[in-house]
Amino acid sequence: MRPVAKIPLRERRWPWLLAAAVIVLAFLSTVVDLHVRGHWDTRSAGTIDDIESLRGRDDLNVLFILVDTLRAEHLGMYGYERDTSPVLDRLAASGVRFAHHLAQSSWTKASMASLWLARHPPRTGITRADQVIPEEAVMPAEVLRDAGFRTVGLYRNGWVAPTFGFDQGFELYQRPFNTQVPAGVRRQNPTLTDRTTDEAVVAAALEFLRLRGREQRWFLYLHMMDVHEYLYDEDSALFGSSYRDIYDSSIHWTDSVLETLLASLAELGHLDDTLVVLTSDHGEAFSERGFEGHARKVYREETEIPLLVLFPFRLEPGVVVEARSSNVDVWPTILDLVGLELPGAEGRSRVPEILASARGEALESEPEPSFAHLDQTWARPEQEPMDTVAVVEGTRRYVLIEQGAATIEQLFDADGDPHELRDRAREDPETAARLRELAEEFLERRPEWDEVPTRELGELELNHLRALGYAVP
Repeated sequence: MRPVAKIPLRERRWPWLLAAAVIVLAFLSTVVDLHVRGHWDTRSAGTIDDIESLRGRDDLNVLFILVDTLRAEHLGMYGYERDTSPVLDRLAASGVRFAHHLAQSSWTKASMASLWLARHPPRTGITRADQVIPEEAVMPAEVLRDAGFRTVGLYRNGWVAPTFGFDQGFELYQRPFNTQVPAGVRRQNPTLTDRTTDEAVVAAALEFLRLRGREQRWFLYLHMMDVHEYLYDEDSALFGSSYRDIYDSSIHWTDSVLETLLASLAELGHLDDTLVVLTSDHGEAFSERGFEGHARKVYREETEIPLLVLFPFRLEPGVVVEARSSNVDVWPTILDLVGLELPGAEGRSRVPEILASARGEALESEPEPSFAHLDQTWARPEQEPMDTVAVVEGTRRYVLIEQGAATIEQLFDADGDPHELRDRAREDPETAARLRELAEEFLERRPEWDEVPTRELGELELNHLRALGYAVP
């Protein structure tokens, strides 16, 4: 595998200088009026032919936005009754929205390893707190770097830190420095001590684009954390004081931060030469089954997430892909759009579904099973693994939960039970048995690598993860 090119120290300073941040803030102030009026999206109208011709363009950039802990059902574009995401909803109306999209885990590290490698957790081997992505694994950033893209990653979640191997292929991979938190910003998660916001991620990204964005094609990965942190400001405090209300306010805040990013992208002249993809790593539970948060189970509230693709042109009307998709499909799809391929992927490109949906056609095929997995002892490596797995096929979701020597199985059907709260396993034992067999076969899969490295977490790392609200030892 080719070594990652190192950027000289004098060139690494650019994202983090205080003076640069001041310049960015001044720059952002010039586009406020455009934000208010919503007139910054000046992309021209495109066609199906334009989608197919993307892979032939030599000026196309890739912006990949990961909004941590973003549950699809809390966005307007997925039918939510609250106006949490007006900007993203408007953009979805001129892009591609995947209507049924599944995360492969409800815990960030396992989910992100699965997303980047386009393999399910048993195949990545990244299911526990001490595991590291092997060097022989090929990451999308490596594929893009070798194809001539400059690769930059900006993250705030410690589970995707370089020490766990997530920096492979990135020329620059950094957590933005802490910045002054704007007046009026509130955090409602009492465990949190991280003193920065996603505005720092956006500021660093825009400084890179201003200073380096014209030198060569680029791939920019932004991992946003404010929804995970239940962070919002006074203008976004629209929905009340319960945890669900505050979560919705944090989505509204993030929606406005993303508008700043995309409007500034337009001001810099990059909106019409950039493929923008937005998704999440997992959702969030709000006591539907007696618990809150994530990284516990693999029910729909923790694993149904958004996937939105925006082309460097508008689709009129926008496209909705109804076929089930998964995070293992995300990078095969992105790379296919730009004419590249990720070796060894379990997921597959969904470009055929995009094109068929854009034409108003339906691909004739049987529903494919999709899988989500969690080792319930992920934070306690000294204990034996205790798996839970979901098999989603059409409107049905089968859930297998290991509890010591016992095993619990449940079967839900979103047809007639959209929140999947009524267990139908006894009513439909044949379907439960068939999906149980798929779940057991899934759990028998093994990592593709000869060895999955492990490392002991240092106290600084543990403190950072605790500051983000994770219950680590």
